[in-house]
Amino acid sequence: MAPKNPYTGYRDQLATLNETGKRRWVYAQKPKGKLYNYRNIVSYTLLFLLFAIPFVKINGEPFILLNILERKFILFGVQFWPQDFHLFLYSMITLFVFVVLFTVSYGRIWCGWACPQTIFLEFIFRKIEYLIEGNPSQQRKLDSQAMNFTKFWKKSLKLILFYAICFSITNAFLSYIIGIDQLLEIMKAPISEHSVGFTIAVLFSSVMFFVFTKLREQVCTMICPYGRLQGVLLDSNSIVVAYDYKRGEERAPLEAGEDRLADGKGDCIDCYQCVDVCPTGIDVRDGTQLECINCTACIDECNSVMEWIGKPKGLIRFDSEKNIAEGKKQKWPTRKIAYTVVLCVLLGIVAVLFSSRSDLEAIILRTPGLLYQPQEGGISNMYSFKLVNKTANELPIHFKIMNHEGDIKVIGDELKAKASSIKEGVFFAILPQKEITSDNIPITIGVYADDRLIEEVKLTFVGPN
Repeated sequence: MAPKNPYTGYRDQLATLNETGKRRWVYAQKPKGKLYNYRNIVSYTLLFLLFAIPFVKINGEPFILLNILERKFILFGVQFWPQDFHLFLYSMITLFVFVVLFTVSYGRIWCGWACPQTIFLEFIFRKIEYLIEGNPSQQRKLDSQAMNFTKFWKKSLKLILFYAICFSITNAFLSYIIGIDQLLEIMKAPISEHSVGFTIAVLFSSVMFFVFTKLREQVCTMICPYGRLQGVLLDSNSIVVAYDYKRGEERAPLEAGEDRLADGKGDCIDCYQCVDVCPTGIDVRDGTQLECINCTACIDECNSVMEWIGKPKGLIRFDSEKNIAEGKKQKWPTRKIAYTVVLCVLLGIVAVLFSSRSDLEAIILRTPGLLYQPQEGGISNMYSFKLVNKTANELPIHFKIMNHEGDIKVIGDELKAKASSIKEGVFFAILPQKEITSDNIPITIGVYADDRLIEEVKLTFVGPN
């Protein structure tokens, strides 16, 4: 087993708590660097998609709609019904396995790069904080001073903007539940007509406001279940944001004209820039920790310091603890390759399930309690049917007996399945006398939509002894 980082300090409390158990507020330095620029691109792309997707429609249907109240779910313009619950079940199982395997292999990439909590906090709220209150030292000074006009207007402006953004995000999420058209109609109507919905939106916005003004990084360590699972999912082979203690120790401040190698000093000059820039307030040099979200801010900051002192970059980098302990370069172990293959297979299975989903589902049952009925030149049986049209178009439907001569006579008007609806009815299956060879005859009914065979249903036809 690979040796552990000898410079890892044991903690029995969160990094954001002091010795007395009180909250230690994190005043994170504004990050900068190549990886941070990449995170900007990813984050603002995801924010754009969050607010833009509700306006996208395919064949008049929203691109994504998750209407739990009316049990109406649309993904990529395709509506899913309760009859598609098995797809949801398979997807949830796949998602759970995917999360476990992805985290074991690649660490908490999701937390630092795509989690809404991180994106909202680091790329919206904290940037507003920098703009209004200044850098961390100015923020610390403002918080510690007595209330005056400057502090009042800065805090008030920040909190007003925070709540307005929280309310906007709430409405963005709401548009995925009720649809953007209905949301716009509600926004145009007087508040009194939608007082309950408005109250819920205000409460949800207030909870979000509390999260981004008070809780912040504590959500990741104390509330988020994924963050709590990290301790059991990661191991020495997982790719994490790691400090190369073999190269960095013994850490010591930089002195003019010194020969650090001859003096037994490592590349780490103990500048604490990696600590100052961390949004969760940890020291990455203490090893993998619960609070780390793999945001890579410390990597950018350390790389800039290494460049300044003329040392190679990568003292803090994406790597596994095992690779650092054994002095190896990052590589793909057999287990990671196997996990990646499993992840691709799982995604392929879900893709096949969704692509093979039928647009029309037919349920046909022989009407209970009824025997056969003699007809001119043959025998008939009555069947009830239920057609679920999952498309946004009206479909003309007809039935056909596939494995016998015979006719289908539908009771009622012309059979059409309206868009996104359930059509119920009955029909008679009529077999000529020559086809009646026993009292229980297996028949197959073909269900056609626009002359396209959708489904074949196997049934039993009852005849005379």
